[in-house]
Amino acid sequence: MLTFEEKLSIIEEFPELEKKEISLGRVNFHYEESLYEKQIVVYRLHPNGNGFVFAGEIEDHPTDDKGMVNIKDFSAEGLRELIREAIESLSLSPAEKNPVMEEWLNTNGQALILMREDDGFNVYADEQLEGAFNSYEEAVNFLEQEGFSRL
Repeated sequence: MLTFEEKLSIIEEFPELEKKEISLGRVNFHYEESLYEKQIVVYRLHPNGNGFVFAGEIEDHPTDDKGMVNIKDFSAEGLRELIREAIESLSLSPAEKNPVMEEWLNTNGQALILMREDDGFNVYADEQLEGAFNSYEEAVNFLEQEGFSRL
């Protein structure tokens, strides 16, 4: 297990993180450039070596109900990789993390494009916006009701 000082040294390798001292000798590290409300990457790093890294925006990474991973028993390289992934996950929009661009056709040969943009899904006919939806399922439902099928 890495010591508090070793973990602190590794975390401080990331210049984009800002150290904030909190109570009982614990520290948090914030990522001020986060695209999300969540800015704390390292949470409550304690002098006993315990602490957490926010991984709630990293796909397929096991977390607790707050999106945190306990780093008490992490190796140096494991900790570096998790922090790197956490920063990247807070740096990319949902459209950048999971892009969608699909062409849909109807029986008349008309084409519409379904794209993920920002936090939603938009349907375009050439460059004209035909519809904006909160979820992929809503956009697909619209396209199917209009008689379009995915290529």
